[in-house]
Amino acid sequence: MKANHDQLIHFAVCFNNEGYKASLEVGKLYRMIADEQAAAHGLVRIVDESGEDYAFAANRFYPVPLPQNVEEALLTASY
Repeated sequence: MKANHDQLIHFAVCFNNEGYKASLEVGKLYRMIADEQAAAHGLVRIVDESGEDYAFAANRFYPVPLPQNVEEALLTASY
């Protein structure tokens, strides 16, 4: 079941890429996809450098609220 983009996609900054240096860059803004099952296990689903989404430990990221127009521009640019 899919919800609208406002419910599914947010952004987060990576601040710990230990063990995932090829997949994540410290200081980079990543798309974060809502995943209740992952969240229940302390994980967040992130679209990494490969362009695929994977579950990573939530403590590697800081969620960043963005103005709606900025979020829309980033989402449009990433497709």
